[in-house]
Amino acid sequence: MFSILIAVFIISYHSLPLTAFNQRKAWHSSGSTHQELIENLYKNGLITDERIKNAMLQVDRADFTNDKFDAYSDRPQSIGYAVTISAPHMHSFGLEILKDKLQPGAKVLDVGSGSGYLTACMAHLVRPGGKAIGIEHIQGLVDKSIMNINKHHKNLIDENSLEIHKGDGRQGYISEAPYDAIHVGAAASGTPYELIRQLKVGGRLVAPVGNSFGQEMITYDKKADGTYYEQRHMAVMYVPLTDEKSQYVKSGGRKQI
Repeated sequence: MFSILIAVFIISYHSLPLTAFNQRKAWHSSGSTHQELIENLYKNGLITDERIKNAMLQVDRADFTNDKFDAYSDRPQSIGYAVTISAPHMHSFGLEILKDKLQPGAKVLDVGSGSGYLTACMAHLVRPGGKAIGIEHIQGLVDKSIMNINKHHKNLIDENSLEIHKGDGRQGYISEAPYDAIHVGAAASGTPYELIRQLKVGGRLVAPVGNSFGQEMITYDKKADGTYYEQRHMAVMYVPLTDEKSQYVKSGGRKQI
């Protein structure tokens, strides 16, 4: 009973149906080119910040997808291993909701970095002097993301603005903590306490939270006393944030771990 009472006091909770996001325009911003896709996201109010627009324009989605002929559709796409690259409107949401923290000199973490697209966008936003770190538990995706980034953004790796590491994203990446911002690209089953712990005071984490029966996009803002302010934004559906072995099983792989 005592532990339950403590939990009540450490969380400041507030719920809104949606913030800084035009849900009606989601899924309707596809383009025939990368520039057209980003311009449509901007026109539809899914991107509102010029810095975010410019960062997304710099990172061509076709470099990070398996299906180059459908790279500019506003929908998620498979990148292998039962993993998807999120729909562009969800990438724009993640960057918009974290924009105050994605400033030059900031250190940010992208959990479940997949093909590396959003990590590269974040790296552009925190230059100069900042660093975006991606963590991904499938070695094949780690290798693929580095290859993708090296196509046109090798300078980000060379100047130490971007790193991709193999690891269990549920545990964050403690050696580079604390972070100004953390983005989670797969659904946590519950409140991601370890990731919140790795935020700086004043830092923000955005993550889908829930299971196959229902998920919500939630932000957590860390307070000076180590507690956090929680805000729920909208219903979503993401692949689960899981362990490496389960991911291989789900994808039909036979790798022994």
